[in-house]
Amino acid sequence: MAMMTTNENDGVEAIGPLLRRLRMAGGRTQEELAAALSARRGYPLEQGAVSRWETHERLPDPASRALLSAEFGVPEEELRRAVTLARRLRRQEKKDETDQENDVFDRRGFMTASAGAGIAVIQPSSLLSSGRKIGADVPKQLSHRTARLRRLDDFMGGGDTYQMYVRELEDTTRLADEGVYSEATGRGLRGIIAEQAQLAGWAAYDVGNYEGARGHYMTALAASRAADDTALEGNSLAFLAYLEWAVGGGSGIRFAAAAYETLGPGTAPSVRALLADRLAWQHATAGNDREADYALGVAEEAIHEHGDGPGPDWAYWVDPDEIAIMTGRCWAELHRPLRAIPALEEALARYDDTRARDKALYLSWLASAYLDAGEVEHSTAITARVFDLSEGLASIRSDGARPSDGQAVGAPPVPRPGRRATGACEG
Repeated sequence: MAMMTTNENDGVEAIGPLLRRLRMAGGRTQEELAAALSARRGYPLEQGAVSRWETHERLPDPASRALLSAEFGVPEEELRRAVTLARRLRRQEKKDETDQENDVFDRRGFMTASAGAGIAVIQPSSLLSSGRKIGADVPKQLSHRTARLRRLDDFMGGGDTYQMYVRELEDTTRLADEGVYSEATGRGLRGIIAEQAQLAGWAAYDVGNYEGARGHYMTALAASRAADDTALEGNSLAFLAYLEWAVGGGSGIRFAAAAYETLGPGTAPSVRALLADRLAWQHATAGNDREADYALGVAEEAIHEHGDGPGPDWAYWVDPDEIAIMTGRCWAELHRPLRAIPALEEALARYDDTRARDKALYLSWLASAYLDAGEVEHSTAITARVFDLSEGLASIRSDGARPSDGQAVGAPPVPRPGRRATGACEG
């Protein structure tokens, strides 16, 4: 599809073609423009950023538009309108692509890739065959499918995944309600429902649908108890703890403590580390330094233990780097920058930009820590990087990593919820 450049109604030129025209009118390469903008803001801007603006892969944030306005002598309002048009065009292109393919995820080869990896590609509804008997292998098949769906959250926001997760949850629930199966298979199906409800709840949370998230989390809690899976039960309670914190409820610590208390001696180390960290975060937000420090110590010890086998797939992402990032976040929340900065910087050095939403959010905490330390210029530079990474992501978490209207451009944002649907509610 050819990129449109103007809107018939107002004659506005989209930001990509506009920047390309202005740059070429001055006889400059993308690299030369990047160098000029770098000089204006006092720290490097890569040529790739200019390229992404011109192709609408990313859109210039307000701070970048101010620099471009000064560089080209174009009013900021014109640039803002150009970005608005580009955003509209991107949405239209995405809609056209979706209509053309019918199902944007399945038709892009998502399920084909699953099959190529040796995983059975199944739709839960297709399993209600004659006699409605569900075989003992079905929960394992659905678990593999759910694991594939779960990985979408590494790269996409809840706005992109919520409806898919809800459909999957509805299909599996129908399977459990209408099928005939053994008691063991039933427990397995309830466990899958709990995992899928957590995915749906996290995606709902990610788009600001807090009541929807609460409903899904309560479904997950009931299903995990029916499955007799204490780790999943603890994870469901941890989701509720984080939701309580986000909406200003007063039960975050109580839910997080209950989550950790569900765990038995055979719990995987990654799960114990995760839920100890969730408790640490609740204490950090309440200003309880000593309790947060103790829980962080438990998480650090657990993540370096060797378990009897692999942990559950929903905790696949929990590793020493993630625990270090979560630790840094807690200390940033407690305004202890000398403890927050080393933990965050060491772990972020191993994060690549393909995980843009997570990295943007984590960098926002680092920016806040540097501001607490009085390093305003360094904090501002990191915030500019947050802008670059979070542009265009369908997630209020990435929006929360940007300064609000009440903050000066370049001032670090107040950290908001983030991280994956794969574990508990955030790190």
